[in-house]
Amino acid sequence: MKIGILAVQGDFAAHAEMLAGLGVKTVEVRALDDLAGCDGLILPGGESTTQLQFLQEEGLSEAIKNFAADGKAIFGTCAGAILLATEVKNPDQGSLGLLDMTVLRNGYGRQVHSDVVSGPSRLKKEPLEMVFIRGPIIERVGPNVAVLAQYAGKPALVQKGQVMASAFHPELTNDTTVHERFVKMAKQNGNGERQAAES
Repeated sequence: MKIGILAVQGDFAAHAEMLAGLGVKTVEVRALDDLAGCDGLILPGGESTTQLQFLQEEGLSEAIKNFAADGKAIFGTCAGAILLATEVKNPDQGSLGLLDMTVLRNGYGRQVHSDVVSGPSRLKKEPLEMVFIRGPIIERVGPNVAVLAQYAGKPALVQKGQVMASAFHPELTNDTTVHERFVKMAKQNGNGERQAAES
């Protein structure tokens, strides 16, 4: 098991640390060769337009689409969720279009500080801790997209098949629930639809 983490900007090191705590090997992805042999890929927070430009310039944009088409697991957090959406608004932006949802880029705030909240989820009985840092709003999800957690009446964690996205930063908490979910997705090799339906 090896999980690639896009290491352009943002909190990729925090994702790596959390996965290491779960006994999962990680590799920093900055070039096409880095993606080879990965069972899953995390697109972390940061600035989505900068990340998208980097992916396009390095040829990683098409590579990630092929990665998804091969049934490999992909998880986008905050800016990563924006990259995965089929539609990005406020303002409009291009994306990878891998998850049927509409995302508002300037969503939860122009807050200067982080918002740490708890909300209901389908992953565990206890409330799920969520850290929002100027997070996007998931405004709409497609009919086959499972909503795994909510905040302020909006989806905060969603999944379809082997693609999952969160408007918050699970790597900035001590709760490994979301990353455990992603590791299971990466091990399932294309059976994420069934997992989403059963949760």
